Amino acid sequence: MTDYLVIHQAPIGNLENQCAGRVKKVIFDIAEGVMDNLGILRRKHGFVGPTFSIANRIRRLLWFSTWLIMARWTPPGMHKWRVLLLNLFGARVSSKAYVYGSVRIWAPWNLEMLPFGTLGPEVRCYNIARVTIGFKAVVSQGAHLCTGSHDYRDSAFPLIAQPISILDRAWVCADAFVGPGVVIGRGAVLAAASVTFEDLNPWTIYLGNPAEAHKYRDVIDDEAEI
Repeated sequence: MTDYLVIHQAPIGNLENQCAGRVKKVIFDIAEGVMDNLGILRRKHGFVGPTFSIANRIRRLLWFSTWLIMARWTPPGMHKWRVLLLNLFGARVSSKAYVYGSVRIWAPWNLEMLPFGTLGPEVRCYNIARVTIGFKAVVSQGAHLCTGSHDYRDSAFPLIAQPISILDRAWVCADAFVGPGVVIGRGAVLAAASVTFEDLNPWTIYLGNPAEAHKYRDVIDDEAEI
């Protein structure tokens, strides 16, 4: 009986190792696919080598030039014109959204905004990964939405990215910072100059660095005006 078990344990162990190896490969392939879709090079050559593909860099050069020449100087009221430019570059922004000319949007193709969503003056939207601004969600002047970071455990210090979602009726106040992967719940408020790397609960006011729950706000129950 002992010999029988010894003989048959080896294939079981090998099978487990094979399954684990396949799972790791699938995860790695998914991660590489995500990086490819974002234009991030899979394997960075050296600490200071290029991070993004040539196609990504050319696309962003065209975008930055277009925004500088055709949008950055425009008066505040020309929101529909700026939204049109964003959508021409692959954004999914409602015609009823508000985007100011001084906003710095890294990649419009990674931006989605619902009606009455707002990106205020001098907002920095570093959207390597997707940024979603909900219905009547407001990002006030000088705030920073940052979807990117670096893997400090890797000697090549590679770039990594996670999406940010700011849900309906939420408010990111002036000069606040929102880190990668954060979901700001419906109606939540991140107070001025506050910093969060964690999800914020709905209808709750947060302040400080790191941001902590301060108090609740009244729920506003309205329907989307699409």
